[in-house]
Amino acid sequence: MAISIGDIIGIVFLLIIIIILLSLSLRVIAEWQRAVILRLGRAIRVKGPGIITLIPFVDRPIVVDLRIVTVDVPAQTTVTKDNVTVTIDAVLYYKVVDPMKTILSVANYNYAVLNLAQTSLRDIIGQMELDEILVKREEINKRLQLILDEITEGWGIKVTQVTVRDIRLSQELLSAIAEQAKAERIRRAKVISSEGERQAASILADASQYYVSNPVALQIRFLEMLTDISQRGNMVIVVPAGQEFYSTLSVLKSKPQS
Repeated sequence: MAISIGDIIGIVFLLIIIIILLSLSLRVIAEWQRAVILRLGRAIRVKGPGIITLIPFVDRPIVVDLRIVTVDVPAQTTVTKDNVTVTIDAVLYYKVVDPMKTILSVANYNYAVLNLAQTSLRDIIGQMELDEILVKREEINKRLQLILDEITEGWGIKVTQVTVRDIRLSQELLSAIAEQAKAERIRRAKVISSEGERQAASILADASQYYVSNPVALQIRFLEMLTDISQRGNMVIVVPAGQEFYSTLSVLKSKPQS
């Protein structure tokens, strides 16, 4: 039985149609992806990973990446609680934990999370003073992550980490902070010096009371001071001495004999 050219063309078209239907019916989903299946516009299930089957022209898959997404939050210029203008930027890490909820809740979840991070960061900075911003970065990270988590939880998204990357101040403000730090160092140095003088004065007061009750000790200290001065160079020291000086020498002379 001979096969006509028309039959051959029909078989070829049939094979092409079968291949097209198979390509539309089968879809490979990677390990880190999930496919939300829409059947005639209605979300029915989440499939993957691996090979999934679809009804051609009826099912439409929306592939969602479950890996952690890193987003650079653009620098935000805002005014702090004490009316200081600062520029701050951050890095945001998040991932999709519920693909079905994500697809049904927000149209462009990447753009939504980024804008939410920007507005939340400006709100937090506006409620803090400059000193708090400079020393409490970890608190800013925690507050920002808490705000984002509270909102994105309804989107099926989990914010894993938020990190403030850089805080930039104007040059005039940096100069003022440097002057303030210099003044603080000078103040601390003066306080330490004053405390040392106070302690030295207290010790000298105690020593004076001891010398009042022990005049011989005062004369001995005087002789030791003369000895120290004489060792500094060739010099002749003339010291006027009264009767109390000789009485001290007599006392010292008599001690070894006893």
